[in-house]
Amino acid sequence: MPILADFARRRGITFPLLSDQGSAVIKKYGILNTTVATTSSNYGIPFPGTFVLDASGVVVSRTFEQAYMERDTITTQLARLGAKIDLPATRVAGQHLTLTTFVTDAVAAPGTHFSVVLDIAPASRVHVYAPGAAGYKPIALTMQSQPGLIVRESRFPKPVDYVFKPLNEHVAVYDKPFRIQQDLEIDPSPQAAIALANRTTMPLAGMLEYQACDDKICFNPDSIALSWTIGLRALDRERAKQP
Repeated sequence: MPILADFARRRGITFPLLSDQGSAVIKKYGILNTTVATTSSNYGIPFPGTFVLDASGVVVSRTFEQAYMERDTITTQLARLGAKIDLPATRVAGQHLTLTTFVTDAVAAPGTHFSVVLDIAPASRVHVYAPGAAGYKPIALTMQSQPGLIVRESRFPKPVDYVFKPLNEHVAVYDKPFRIQQDLEIDPSPQAAIALANRTTMPLAGMLEYQACDDKICFNPDSIALSWTIGLRALDRERAKQP
């Protein structure tokens, strides 16, 4: 289809694009936007979302957005599924743990949802306290705020129940390698456009705070300063040429 071919050429897309005549595939997935009148030129547009299929064609996840101008990147979604992603990463050695961290995407546009990912490995026989643990310093990642950046949800895995027998104490911890994923967004608002004007990169800064313990000793709370960079690009507003 000429419109799709033009779009693929301009964006450097090399994988096949679906020309869904009559919205047949959209209807099969149950995502036809029925809030649009059938007489509208926008009829046939699906609800904005992403389906991830495995090698057998089985849907393993699906994510929907509230607005068409905002969208998760596929790398962000794969990271949430625990996938090993071959991206430039930084290894940091902290007190009683090591971490490998990376940004899911090299470049983002206004409305792009991307993430910084921390793959954390506690030292042998060491645990760190999970969010919500009372009486200890739970692990937390705090992002430095700045104009043009929206800090979204922090994602932590399910912790395990650690039992400290001398006190008959139960507390939520991580004692095996685990992943923290901090979701971020380039602000698509008109106000943010002023702050982002003519910029090609955005530095990102965060602080990881945690407390580690082993079977006998609880160590003092510690923190690690982290930094990343995301490239910025403008939205593609060029319209396809009509055949």
